[in-house]
Amino acid sequence: MQIELLKSKIHRAVVTEANLHYIGSITIDEDLMDAANLVAHEKVTVADINNGERFDTYVLKGERGSGKICINGAAAHKTAPGHLIIIMAYASMTPEEARDFTPAIVLPDSRTNKIVRPQP
Repeated sequence: MQIELLKSKIHRAVVTEANLHYIGSITIDEDLMDAANLVAHEKVTVADINNGERFDTYVLKGERGSGKICINGAAAHKTAPGHLIIIMAYASMTPEEARDFTPAIVLPDSRTNKIVRPQP
């Protein structure tokens, strides 16, 4: 049996851009991706703290050190620059694997998206 667990979370990142006319996805600063153990094209769930919207999309690498969090495509209707969001990715594993698993949780500064405290 496989169960789904939280694998990665970037908690309270600020949306820096919304690009309605780009072909879907979320662009994330590569420093944040590394700290959260996210890879390009990985599926993520995004929850907007300001308005309660939730949506699934996939990750694109953003410029390292830029603090960029850009919501692309139709999802740009669900959030806006300045909104705080939570980005979550999940993994399937056996219950035995899950007992020893610890998700990567990153807490960025909610103005600049610079990493304040990654979880060890």
